[in-house]
Amino acid sequence: MQELYLVLENGQVFAGQSFGWQGEVTGELVFTTAMVGYLETLTDPSFYGQMVIQTFPLIGNYGVIPADFESTKPHLCAYIVREWCQEPSNFRMEGNLDTFLMENKIVGLCGVDTRALTRIIREKGVMNAKITANPEVTPELLAEIKAYTLKDAVNAVSSRDKEPVGSGRRVVLWDFGAKNNIAKNLVKHGCQVINMPADSTAEQILAQRPQGIMLSNGPGDPADNMPIVAELQKLLNSQIPMFGICMGHQLLALACGAKTGKLHYGHRGANQPVKDLQTGQVFISSQNHGYEVLNDSLPAGARLRYVNANDNSCEGIDYLDKPAFSVQFHPEAAAGPLDTGFLFDRFMEMIDANGEGR
Repeated sequence: MQELYLVLENGQVFAGQSFGWQGEVTGELVFTTAMVGYLETLTDPSFYGQMVIQTFPLIGNYGVIPADFESTKPHLCAYIVREWCQEPSNFRMEGNLDTFLMENKIVGLCGVDTRALTRIIREKGVMNAKITANPEVTPELLAEIKAYTLKDAVNAVSSRDKEPVGSGRRVVLWDFGAKNNIAKNLVKHGCQVINMPADSTAEQILAQRPQGIMLSNGPGDPADNMPIVAELQKLLNSQIPMFGICMGHQLLALACGAKTGKLHYGHRGANQPVKDLQTGQVFISSQNHGYEVLNDSLPAGARLRYVNANDNSCEGIDYLDKPAFSVQFHPEAAAGPLDTGFLFDRFMEMIDANGEGR
């Protein structure tokens, strides 16, 4: 294996070995604490343009299972692990991690002390980095690394030309980088799911005569998507029930007048505790986001419903003056595994209470 180096924008260097696709790449360095679910991580569109560190030391032990993918391909730009399993074993697997990364041109880096690397990010915050064969740190290299930014992330991963799936209540899934499990959960709850790309207008969405609108997850800074926010503000006037997840939660908040900001190092993992302020109950949730809705910016008519039990950041909002609610975490990811699946039931009840809609 080729010797490679991870150069952080603060000048620190980690040595490792390459696997997967051979090459150099720059991206935003983030970590996920999930012990399982690496296939879902690899194929989650919300990781677009990011270098993902897995804190769990052994990755790839159950191979590659396409049925577990959250989208058709990986969207991250690099994958960093302590050790990858060269001889996976699972009756469902259809390949191994090394070949999968190679086929999808994703640079892999192994042999890195991922927990030491994670501690740096926890203390200093999310930062950019570059994987390179040259360990020499120069002012020019650091300037190049620091200059990296995500551009047009949502439109880069939004799906197009998907056929409607399921039957029953007509629900538009506004796709900002939607995970497959969102549509699967809607179908299980008796919905016909109509996928609409991120650049859809309010008029195009209303033309589908939806009874409900699902606002999906997606990558990047929500404040970079103000054209979508403007269309969402038009849709709010229709009084069609809405449910927002992750990026959808953030965009809905922006459309209602709230503000968003970047977290120090984000929430990425399968064991984030979320507290329901209405009942006091705490749920285990799966999360993948680097931005938050600012609690003190919520407008009149928006009630903070869920908070992260670790840092008290916003995890969900109920809108009292419109048929809408949203959560920052991922109820479709089954972290509990059934802790927050009731949110889809709530969405169905809201749709049914609203009648046939438009």
